[in-house]
Amino acid sequence: MEHQMNATTISRTLNGLNMDQAMETIGAIKADPQLARFEFRARNQWIQGGENRSTIKEFFAAGEEDTSRAVAFEFTNGEPPVLLGNNEGANPVEFLLHALAGCVTTTTVLHAAARGIEVRRLSTKLTGQLDLQGLLALDPDVPAGYEGIRIEMSIEADCPDEELDDLLAFARNHSPVCNTVCRPVPVTIERV
Repeated sequence: MEHQMNATTISRTLNGLNMDQAMETIGAIKADPQLARFEFRARNQWIQGGENRSTIKEFFAAGEEDTSRAVAFEFTNGEPPVLLGNNEGANPVEFLLHALAGCVTTTTVLHAAARGIEVRRLSTKLTGQLDLQGLLALDPDVPAGYEGIRIEMSIEADCPDEELDDLLAFARNHSPVCNTVCRPVPVTIERV
């Protein structure tokens, strides 16, 4: 018996990404740049002390409200005892490192695939230095946030080192979270 494959069921993948779908998405955005406009949202509820909980479900994408998520993702923010908490969850500056790691990793893998580079292994370690004098308003010259963040990336891919270095520089500049952290972004807080 001869087995025939339907061309629509065969898709090219690289680094776990469907390259045909990626090309369709890029083509659709080139044809209608408004499809590239996304709005992500998070809701947060204070519990007590340093504990609060964020939920993330709805977002706007590709010209409409997305309905792909039946259940919201839930994240508990906490603090370690040294910061008056009970380790209810990672603290917000740790979540920032998590978001940065995830975004730089995804951006690297995506653009590697777009360049035809197979990534065999990728891991990162992030460290950020913070001086609590800024948070506690003890020294006006000390920033309240991270003074610096270091990303150590271990990556194995089927390309020369120079090409890999170029890919990582490109990923740093095109990762939405890294770009947000690396440039001033207006943030407003308003009572509603």
